[in-house]
Amino acid sequence: MSIYALGDLVPDIAPDAFIHPDAVIIGAVTIGSESSVWPGAVLRGDRGRIRVGRRTSIQDGSVVHCTSLLDTRIGDECTIGHLVHLEGCTVADGALIGSGSTVLPGATVGAGAVVAAQALVPPGLHVPAGALARGVPARIVDDGADPDINRHAVETYTANAHWYARSLRRIDET
Repeated sequence: MSIYALGDLVPDIAPDAFIHPDAVIIGAVTIGSESSVWPGAVLRGDRGRIRVGRRTSIQDGSVVHCTSLLDTRIGDECTIGHLVHLEGCTVADGALIGSGSTVLPGATVGAGAVVAAQALVPPGLHVPAGALARGVPARIVDDGADPDINRHAVETYTANAHWYARSLRRIDET
């Protein structure tokens, strides 16, 4: 695995979290119980801190960073889709950030909210709890995201993390 301390900034990863060997974790990053970080994801806590709650998945190719003024906080049971960029923002418990989306500094995504695929959440925008945001720039399009859409993803990725931890093995090295 590519897990690095940066000076005194040392990752704190729950023993039962799954970090894919091709993910990169640097610095002040906390990852909660049963969470997963998938291939090609980068979490870089250098100028601030990154906190990932429990049973949250950071999927393939995602980039999570912070700023010198704003930490990045991701709650419990969140799904961060493939190729997502999060920086200096807050994603509350149970939220889903769709594939290819960007959430910029100072933005907040409320509990159970959904950011649709390819959306751009601009600096400072607040996506209310349970809302759906989509578009570039993202706009709130209704006040009720499907509450079950994330639950399936959380259960699937938590199960996948356990399966990969038990069964993943590299076969191309001698």
